Amino acid sequence: MKLSHAIGFDDAPFARGHRGDVRIFGTVYAGKTLHAVVSGRVRRDGRNATAELARLVPGSGAHLQLIFLQGIALAGFNVVDIHALHAATGLPVLVVARRRPDLARVRAALLGHVPGGARKWRLIERAGEMEPCAGLHVQRAGLTLDAAEHALRAFAHTSRIPEPLRAAHLIARGVTRGSSAGTRV
Repeated sequence: MKLSHAIGFDDAPFARGHRGDVRIFGTVYAGKTLHAVVSGRVRRDGRNATAELARLVPGSGAHLQLIFLQGIALAGFNVVDIHALHAATGLPVLVVARRRPDLARVRAALLGHVPGGARKWRLIERAGEMEPCAGLHVQRAGLTLDAAEHALRAFAHTSRIPEPLRAAHLIARGVTRGSSAGTRV
């Protein structure tokens, strides 16, 4: 599977006590070239991330082949249903993390402190365990582990993190904080 067009999404930083909407940014890449930036908003700890991502993908104006996510949740615990996103867009979804999350802590936080936490925990369970892949950890919908490894290698230009995610992170921080200098993606 040769992948050349992808979009990566990340959320903007927000204050710990923030309630309400959080900006999200997506960057569209064709190979090594940035082609577009999209933005939207999702509710902090809400349940609209999947719908908002599905809305933003067609607006990217590209011939996309893959969606990258920087973690399975945006804006705190607004958990993305990766299988529903795959079904809604027809595109494979690849969740990327530097290290495997502590699922016991995630579960405790969701069930003890987050409205709708049980539903969100089921979405995380349905996404499956994070798997080691190309020096990172991934969850996936609509592509094999081999295809995921190929995608990570094809879009990782300056670090192990795929460029669409790296750029989305830098843009989100730069727009929100005024500078993205000194951030580790």
